[in-house]
Amino acid sequence: MELTAGNPAGARTDGARAGVRGAPGPAGPPPAGRPLPPLAERPLPPRGGVGDRAGGALLGLAVGDALGAPAENMRPSEIRRRWGRIEGFVSDDPAGTDDTEYAIFSGLLLARHGSALTVTHVERAWHLWIADLDEGPFRGAGFSERGTLENLRRGLAAPISAQHRHAWSDGLAMRAAPFGVFAAGRPAEAARLVAVDGRVSHDGEGIYGGQAVAAGVAAAMTGAGVTSVIAAALSVVPMDSWTARSLRRAVTAAQHPYPDRLTRERAVRSAVVIGGYPWTDLAPEAVGLAFGAFAAARGDFRTAVLMAVNMGRDADTTAAVAGALAGALHGASAIPRIWADAIGPVRGSCLPSMRGYHVLDIAELLTPDENEAEERGGVSPGPGPLVGGTGTAAGR
Repeated sequence: MELTAGNPAGARTDGARAGVRGAPGPAGPPPAGRPLPPLAERPLPPRGGVGDRAGGALLGLAVGDALGAPAENMRPSEIRRRWGRIEGFVSDDPAGTDDTEYAIFSGLLLARHGSALTVTHVERAWHLWIADLDEGPFRGAGFSERGTLENLRRGLAAPISAQHRHAWSDGLAMRAAPFGVFAAGRPAEAARLVAVDGRVSHDGEGIYGGQAVAAGVAAAMTGAGVTSVIAAALSVVPMDSWTARSLRRAVTAAQHPYPDRLTRERAVRSAVVIGGYPWTDLAPEAVGLAFGAFAAARGDFRTAVLMAVNMGRDADTTAAVAGALAGALHGASAIPRIWADAIGPVRGSCLPSMRGYHVLDIAELLTPDENEAEERGGVSPGPGPLVGGTGTAAGR
């Protein structure tokens, strides 16, 4: 995610969806995730179905995170000097960062409470799963998480807990994809729920970045086209916000004709990057770069993720977001198998309480069975058409 540096009590009240197949109970931190067979040995859901898209969104997030981690905080020129162009994993032991572990954290919380999620639930989970535990080395934590934990440990409550110097970071955007998976086809609901999650740790543009990502994934989960995915993201954030301006600029730059790939990447990057600013974890910048890569690739998974990685800056987060969008649009089957097979259960290097969970566990928790989806008449678990066009923010 950024520059590196318990589960709430009470049962769900919004029905059976997502909370009944292994979401953690109310007593404390979740147990280690169940071991999963290699992806090659797992039966994949029907291509194009809700399970395939959910797996694609969260596996795409994890793949993008692991591909981008070595290039985090680097300039494109530094990437080229070290590796040429990154076309795959550059580590013999690829692994995700706090991006994947916090996405699992939020996914478990959402699986427990669904649409009944409240700020109190989120704050309690931060305490029980992170702040009140012996955190160990806590490697890979972003500054927004550190600031939030320091505030919570001092006894501050949300939304005051989000009042720190990195409230506009991309720490919410990096964990937003599960909300789009849960609220498939309902961008406004995805944006509302991710804002509930984010009020403990983020404010302003940090919230808007998470809302744009969640809404974009929610639209992509229905198979909406690239233009509709971008429109859904813009529909849930204020049009005069920094996030909306960066997203529009990046997408506009991505859609111009260019003589080669490198020129396109430079144009998208220069459209949104604040070159003299020392921190690379700004939500408007990271979200803009991710959507720019997604637009330039016309939704193709491999192209979008590698473009995000090779643009540098907060490369793990931008690639994770681009991967979540493209994975939700095309499903897990669109992710190169060699990349998908490299993703194992998370190691808990940032969040020890998440150790052992696999992103595909979370995808299963957040989606109904295929036959349940058919009974409901499609992937959307509730009423409400796909939000197209642009408008005002949802859940502000």
